Amino acid sequence: MSELQLRTAVQSDLTALERLENRCFSEDRISRRSFRRFIEMPRDRLIVATLADELIGYCLVLMNAATRLARIYSIAVVPEARGHGSAELLVRQAEMEAAEAGRIIMRLEVREDNAPAIRLYQRLGYRQFGTYRDYYEDHGDALRFERRILFYEPSRHFLKVPYYPQTTDFSCGPAALLMAMAALDEQQPLSSLDELRIWREATTIFMLAGHGGCGPHGLALAGWNRGFQTEVWISKEGPLFRDTVRNPDKKKVLELVHEGFMHDIREADIQIHHEPLTLENMEAALHAGKIPIILISTWQLNRSRVPHWVTVCAMDKQFVYLHDPEVDTAAGETVADKQYLPVDRKVFGKMSRYGGAQPLQAAVILGPKRDQESAGT
Repeated sequence: MSELQLRTAVQSDLTALERLENRCFSEDRISRRSFRRFIEMPRDRLIVATLADELIGYCLVLMNAATRLARIYSIAVVPEARGHGSAELLVRQAEMEAAEAGRIIMRLEVREDNAPAIRLYQRLGYRQFGTYRDYYEDHGDALRFERRILFYEPSRHFLKVPYYPQTTDFSCGPAALLMAMAALDEQQPLSSLDELRIWREATTIFMLAGHGGCGPHGLALAGWNRGFQTEVWISKEGPLFRDTVRNPDKKKVLELVHEGFMHDIREADIQIHHEPLTLENMEAALHAGKIPIILISTWQLNRSRVPHWVTVCAMDKQFVYLHDPEVDTAAGETVADKQYLPVDRKVFGKMSRYGGAQPLQAAVILGPKRDQESAGT
């Protein structure tokens, strides 16, 4: 019995592709002219499945030139070949080729009444993140799905960083610091108790709303107090986020907390660089066996303008790899989605700043533990 073969489409496939399209779809068909253009487009991928030299399916993947996204634009398998895994193999091949092209996320649309296709995508790890209304020619709606397809292979050049998800909405900083400490000390516990202890030490008391968040000064002190080398890179002097607090009494409390942090930092002799941490300096820190934790704006990740701490685990020529401690389980995210998350270096440059005209850039670099005498233990 012949085995299914997958390959890139060629011009001689045009007639078979057109025939397949007409068999599988009554509306929203791809024309012969469009198939020809997709075959000739080097950035996109048109993958065909053949059985006994007969074309029985295809998957068309579009690669966005401006982002790291790929999109399954269309997929089709002849009716008599369905139910035998052909569609799954096409999707897997599409993901592999998109990942090899440096794409991080695969997206697709599927009719909301196409239950078999929806089950397939969910089984393959896709999660719904939106809906397109009136998407098809017959005014049917489309469900939008996505899956991360690019994953980092741990390298001997960088320390392995254990993953720890934050357990509250306000403790991303402590979670990021815990991951950095655990990378440098395998005895470091990763627990919600330690997470909240660090938050109590490092919080700036007041934030935009709700519980106070943690700034670089407090996190650096928390790391130092646990015996680690720490240094701070920050683009501004003075109390952070003071302008977001309207109440004068709260402003005064925030200023007093900052004064306390600065006193303790001077006593500990922690080095503060009042300038942004560059990608080159961050990469040098990683190669030196240190772990950066970076304050970012989450706009590039989830369209939210909230300051958020992440742990930088590795870098290469294309990406900065992050552990993001926030896992939105309500949106279908899993812990695996947030480990070694690849972010384009250019995108990371925009992400690693918070605010408008004069954005804040802040980082804490955690180094190996100091010797017992200098650590004061």
